[in-house]
Amino acid sequence: MQQPLRLRRSVPPLPRTWPIHPVEIWVVVIANAVVVAGMWVRHGGMDQLGTQGGLFTAAGQITALLGTYLALVGIVLMSRSPWLDQLFGMDGLARWHRWVGFATLWLLVGHTAFTTVGYAAQARSSVIDEGVTLLTTYPYVLMATVALVLLVAVAVASVRAARRRLSYETWYGIHLYAYLAVALAFLHELAVGTDFVSDTLAQAYWVGLYVAVIALVLVFRIWQPIQLSLRHRFRVADVRQEGPGVVSIYISGRHLERLPVRAGQFFMWRFLAAGGWWRAHPFSVSAVPNSNYLRITIKGTGDDTRVLQGVATGTRVFAEGPYGTFTAARRRQERVLLIAGGIGITPLRALLEDLPAQPGALTVLYRASSWDDVVFRQELDALAQARGATVQYLVGRRHPTHKGADPLDARSLRRLVPDVEVRDVFICGPDPMIDSVRRALRSLHVPSGQIHAERFAY
Repeated sequence: MQQPLRLRRSVPPLPRTWPIHPVEIWVVVIANAVVVAGMWVRHGGMDQLGTQGGLFTAAGQITALLGTYLALVGIVLMSRSPWLDQLFGMDGLARWHRWVGFATLWLLVGHTAFTTVGYAAQARSSVIDEGVTLLTTYPYVLMATVALVLLVAVAVASVRAARRRLSYETWYGIHLYAYLAVALAFLHELAVGTDFVSDTLAQAYWVGLYVAVIALVLVFRIWQPIQLSLRHRFRVADVRQEGPGVVSIYISGRHLERLPVRAGQFFMWRFLAAGGWWRAHPFSVSAVPNSNYLRITIKGTGDDTRVLQGVATGTRVFAEGPYGTFTAARRRQERVLLIAGGIGITPLRALLEDLPAQPGALTVLYRASSWDDVVFRQELDALAQARGATVQYLVGRRHPTHKGADPLDARSLRRLVPDVEVRDVFICGPDPMIDSVRRALRSLHVPSGQIHAERFAY
């Protein structure tokens, strides 16, 4: 399939928006946390504080309740709810999910430690003996221990140093165990949880929380993607080599003009005849959506992405989305700067074509280690000429020991784009590059509301 630079296309509908604000989400989250703590007080939690053993046991109870609640919040954050995506973007939700996950783990570790110490004090036994007794006598304690071990594994995989060493496929597989951990924790809570023993109202409340979370996951992670894929019947129409280890996959389908996707957004894609079909991968559209096809561009960095380099035409495709707020809707200023690093050019190439702008208002800075890593050069040059934009290629390996060697530091940005502080800046690339560019932009007094980033990280 030969790809023209521009297609005659109908304008797709804009993604739906809802009249909600972040403060409303915070109110719901905090209010439920207050209810959880309030029920603990109602069930006599404060009455245990008179003795040393009771103090530790009480601490174990409240940490268990809050940890379990935060585990549910973490699942909601990753439920791919369009409401949350609209407010925070998937990047923001992933960051909050990470922090909520670590808080959950520490609370549940605290629950384990506090409860064991409290029971040991009350039984006048050693902590080790009490721990062995709990594990070998009560099956529900063993369930909770397995759940905790699984959460520790997920947390370790989420640490930045570990994420850099793990492939996406390995990381994804480890994170699936979080669902098993929450299920085991729920069974443990049913057996001995303070709120489940004698309070029917509290039981209904907790069951309601679990049902609501499960419903969100079923609707937004299962039902809506199935509905979307059946409606549009996505298939691979063509695969084109863009450079060493980089291909563009053209995906056709029915009624693509009705698909509410904007340049800069991404889908979670599953290629049903390729290896790893059960894992969804986030890929941005790399050309403005049109009624003929969607295009995504993939660099072979992991097992699945290397397999996808040779995906066959006609392969059925399952899609979830679109997601993300990295679109022209975030623009505030007339002039725009697009900064790409490596394969991070994919959503920015689509934005370069899509952003309304007068000649001279668009500038692209494209950072790459070598010319082999530059993708879409002909397309970028053609778009720049057609739109009166400027594209500058910053090619070469960086030498951190050489002062001034970073072509995207504050001094370089000021030289390349003298009016940077009056522009919207869209950044996409590796995490270290995004963090470095953000610092440089802040030092140049670019308002935070004008800085928009898309991270290729998990």
